[in-house]
Amino acid sequence: MTSANTLDATFAALADPTRRAILARLASGEASVMELAEPFAMSQPAISKHLRVLERAGLISRGRDAQRRPCKIEAKPLGDANEWLENYRRFWEARFEHLDNVLEELKASEKKQKKNKKQRNIQR
Repeated sequence: MTSANTLDATFAALADPTRRAILARLASGEASVMELAEPFAMSQPAISKHLRVLERAGLISRGRDAQRRPCKIEAKPLGDANEWLENYRRFWEARFEHLDNVLEELKASEKKQKKNKKQRNIQR
């Protein structure tokens, strides 16, 4: 089971749109810090700060390739967050299914009432 601290770090890292964009880019493959910085109007040190947050949360790792330090996405923390969220998805699906059943019962009851009213009007 995932610790609360791990989930806290994951969700805190995901709270920032720049970090989410970085993860989205890394989902298509490894990239250097400079490649990750390209689409953003911020300095390389600012991007590096975002990368450190992602790295501390375990969402990315950095390798060594000569002078290059490619970053890559790490799936486990996202999988753990998804697993945690999945419990709530199942809860809401059950609630919506119950609501669908109640609505179907109401529709059937309303249809029956209209039919009975129509029959009474014909009998008059």
